[in-house]
Amino acid sequence: MAAMASFTGLIAMPAHGQELPSLINVVDYTKLLPLLPEAPAGWTADKPNGSTTDVGGFKLTNVHRDYHKGEGDNVPTTAISILDSAANPDYVEATTAAWKFTTTSTDGYSKSVNLDGHDGFETFENEGKHGTLWLMVAKRYFLQIETQGQDPTALQENGPSASI
Repeated sequence: MAAMASFTGLIAMPAHGQELPSLINVVDYTKLLPLLPEAPAGWTADKPNGSTTDVGGFKLTNVHRDYHKGEGDNVPTTAISILDSAANPDYVEATTAAWKFTTTSTDGYSKSVNLDGHDGFETFENEGKHGTLWLMVAKRYFLQIETQGQDPTALQENGPSASI
């Protein structure tokens, strides 16, 4: 997805005069909000939201945006979230270690993935066509793409090289 491409580009190559934050501090949410893409043709996007929270010295930044295709309760949706977990490398290690399995059943599947060099995890529930894709970027950012009412191919179509 374009968001993933621009997001990983920002992490890999900072803008002129801009340095990447140290791995000790999280990025302020205002710097991550612009990475959430606008809605593609035929979709609408809610206003993006985000926060940076400090809980006893543990900082966490999260940004999120919801997208809808059409009006009503049962229309296809996609949600994109970015979580900066730089302040807690143990969380990153524990979470990504838990991604190392695959299971398939009549209900759906869960599996490890690697997209464009980014380790991740994908789940899909047949009932409700609910899918979630998590990707780890730069060993600190969790990118989550969640789909509802779409086929499982939408998860990776919404991944690193798609428009949403």
